[in-house]
Amino acid sequence: MFRYLLIALLAPLLIATSARAQEQDGLLPVEQAYVLKAELAGPDRIALHWTIAKDYYLYKGRIKAKTGQPGLTLGALDLPKGIERHDEFFGDVEIYHDSIEAGLPYTLTDASAQSVELTITVQGCHETEPKICYPPHPVKLSLKREAVVAAVPASPLAAKFGGAIALGSAIDMRDPDEALPPEQAFVFEAIEMSPTEILARWTMPKGYYLYRDRSQLSVVGGRDVEVGKPQWPSGVDHTDEHFGTVVVYYDQVELPVSLRRADGEAQSIQLQGEFQGCKENGICYPVMQRTVNVDLDAASVDELALAAKSFVPATKPTADPVGVDASSDNALRSQPPTSSVIGVLGALLFAFLGGIVLNLMPCVLPVLSFKVIGLAQSGESLAKARSHALWYTSGVLVSFAAVGLLVIALRAAGQALGWGFQLQQPGFVAFLVYVLLAVGLSLSGVFTIGASFAGTGQGLASRSGPAGDFFTGVLACIVASPCTAPFMGPALAFAFASSSIVALLIFLALGLGLALPFLLVGFIPALASRLPKPGAWMETFKQVLAFPMYLTAVWLVWVLGKQRGVDAIGYVLIGAVVLALALWWTEHARAKSRPLGRVLAVVVMLASLVPIWMIVRLDPPAHASNESDSAIAYSSSKLTALRSDGRTVFVNMTADWCVTCKANEKAVLGTDHFADLLKQSNAVYMKGDWTNVDPEITAFLQAHGAVGVPLYVVFHGAQDNGVVLPTVLTSGIVEDALAVRQP
Repeated sequence: MFRYLLIALLAPLLIATSARAQEQDGLLPVEQAYVLKAELAGPDRIALHWTIAKDYYLYKGRIKAKTGQPGLTLGALDLPKGIERHDEFFGDVEIYHDSIEAGLPYTLTDASAQSVELTITVQGCHETEPKICYPPHPVKLSLKREAVVAAVPASPLAAKFGGAIALGSAIDMRDPDEALPPEQAFVFEAIEMSPTEILARWTMPKGYYLYRDRSQLSVVGGRDVEVGKPQWPSGVDHTDEHFGTVVVYYDQVELPVSLRRADGEAQSIQLQGEFQGCKENGICYPVMQRTVNVDLDAASVDELALAAKSFVPATKPTADPVGVDASSDNALRSQPPTSSVIGVLGALLFAFLGGIVLNLMPCVLPVLSFKVIGLAQSGESLAKARSHALWYTSGVLVSFAAVGLLVIALRAAGQALGWGFQLQQPGFVAFLVYVLLAVGLSLSGVFTIGASFAGTGQGLASRSGPAGDFFTGVLACIVASPCTAPFMGPALAFAFASSSIVALLIFLALGLGLALPFLLVGFIPALASRLPKPGAWMETFKQVLAFPMYLTAVWLVWVLGKQRGVDAIGYVLIGAVVLALALWWTEHARAKSRPLGRVLAVVVMLASLVPIWMIVRLDPPAHASNESDSAIAYSSSKLTALRSDGRTVFVNMTADWCVTCKANEKAVLGTDHFADLLKQSNAVYMKGDWTNVDPEITAFLQAHGAVGVPLYVVFHGAQDNGVVLPTVLTSGIVEDALAVRQP
C-alpha cells in the first residue's frame, strides 16, 4: 500500500513538474510574452503600454497595481474594453490580444520623492498548443520624476527588426542597482539580409556589456545551412580581472554573418546565439543561449556559388565561460573556471561533506533514525541489509538528480533560482505537509508502511521492501530542502555557474553524502553489529520519532500561512484530516481483508489532494510593511542610499521555510546582544524575505555568489564591496564583521 500512497501523494508534484517542462517547450518567458513599457505622463498619471506576443492574451480582471511607497496613492486602472469570453478558470472575463494602452492616476504627497515606485501584476495564457496559463507575474517599476523614459536609439535596420525598441525603453526605467533578468539585459534578434547572409543583433541597456570572444552563432534547425565566420565590428578594449584584456560591446552591436547552403529552396532556420556578458560593477551572467527563427528566401545558383567561394567556417571561442560577481571578493569570481579539474574536485568534495552534515539537521535526522532503527529491528542478513542500503541510496540519488536536472532546465530558460526554490511554491509546501503527516501517522501505528496484504503472499511483501527503501530516500531528499549545511554554499554556487554535467555531478555528490551513513551501516558488518538489540523499546522509540514529524508539519503550515494567508491554513488542515481518514481507512480495510474498502480509501486519499489545488489558486496576502523595530525591509535603493551616507549595513536574506535562517535569528540575530552591537557600530539592520519569489532579492543573491538563503552581507559605507558571512552564525563572527569586538 505504501507504493500506492506515495504515487498518490507525488501526483501533484509530478504534474507541476511536467507543467514546468511544457512551459519551456516552445513557449516564451513571461517577460517576453507580455512586455510592459511605463512612463510618467504628467504629475498625476502613469502611462502603461503592453505588447502581447502572438497567440498570447492577458486577463483584464487580473491586472492589478499596488505600492508600498509612503505618500503615494494609486487610483483605479483605466483599462480599455476587452474581448468578452467565458473562461474555464475565471468564468465570464475580458481579455486582450496584441497590445494595451492604459492609464493609472496617482497622487504623491511627498514632494521630495525622486521616483514613483509601484508593482504591476498581470496574468495571462497561451491559447494554442500547449495551452497553459502563467501564474500572476509582478513587475516592479521605479519611474524617475525628473525625466521621462528615454528611447533606445534606433539603428538604420530598426524597422526590419522591430520589437526591441519598446523592450529597451522598459528596461531603462528599472532601478540601476538591480540586476536585470538575462532576457532583458541582453536582447538577441536576427533577420535575413540576403538569401546567403543574415544579421544578428544584441541590444543592452546602459551599464551592460557583451564579450566578443565568448559569443558565437550556429544553426540548430534547417536543411544543410552552416554559418560562417562572423565579421565583428570594432569594440571597446576592456581589462577584465579574470580574462585579461578583452573586447566588449556596449549599447548595441550588429553582426553580419554569411551562410553556406546546400540548396536554394526557401526555408526557415533556427539561429542559436550563445553569448556571455556582464553588468558593470555587478554580476557577470552565465553563458546564455537563445534561439530565433529566420526566414530565408530562395537563392539562385549563382548566389549559392558565390557564397560558397567566399565562405570561411566559424571557429568556436576557446575561453571558458563563467558566471560570477564582479563586485565582491567573496563571490564566485574568486573561484577557478568551471573547466578546472581542481575546482571541480573541490566542489564535489564540499558537496559530499555538505550532504553528510545534512543528516544532522532537524529536517533529516528523524528519517535517518527511522531507517537505522528499522534495520536493527528487522534482524535480517547482511545481504538484506545491503539491499536496504542500496535502495535507499538509489532513492536519494534519483531525487537529487531530478532536482539537479530541473535546476539546469530552468537556468537554461533564464530563470533565477537557488537552493530551496521549491519551497517558494505553496503547492509544494502543502504537499510536504501531507508527506510528513503520513510518515508521522505511520510511526504512530495508524497505518503500516511496507506490510504485506492478506492473501498476497510473500512475493508482494518482498517487492514492497525495496519500494519502501527507495521512497524513504526520496523523502530524505524532500525534507532536506529547507536545510542548508556547511560546505553546501561553495559547492552549489559552483554548480549553478558550471556546465550542466558538472552541475549534475555536484548534486549527485550531495546526495551520496546524505546517503552515506545508512550506506555504511548496511555494508559494514561491524557497524551493523553495534546497533541496539531488538526489543520492545524500539517500538516506543519509533513512536517517539513521530512527534518531530508532526512538529515539522506544523511549522510548514505556518510557512504556508505566511505565503498564502489564513485561507491556505484552513485548506491544508482540511486536506490533512481527509488524508488521515484515508490512511486509517486503508489499515482498517487491510486488517479485515475488504478489497472494496481499500478502493474507497484510495478515492478518499485522492480527494485530499483537492485542497492543494485550491491553495495554488490563492493570491499572496497583502503586507503593508515588512519592517520591524530592529530591521528595515530590503530594497536596493535603500541600501544604496544608506551606503552613500557612509552607514554600516547588516543585510540578512532569509525565508520562513529556511531552518538555518530561523536558527541563526533565534540564537544570534534576535538577541539583545545583537541589538547592542548594532548600536555600538551605528549599523542598520536590513532584512530581505525570500519566502515567496522576489526578483530583487534573487538579484542580490546572484550578485554575491549565493544560491539560496541564508545570506549575510555586511557593508561598511560606499567603498566596501561587502563581507559575506558564513551561513551558520556566532556572536563572534558578527562582532568581527561589525568591527566592534573589544580587545
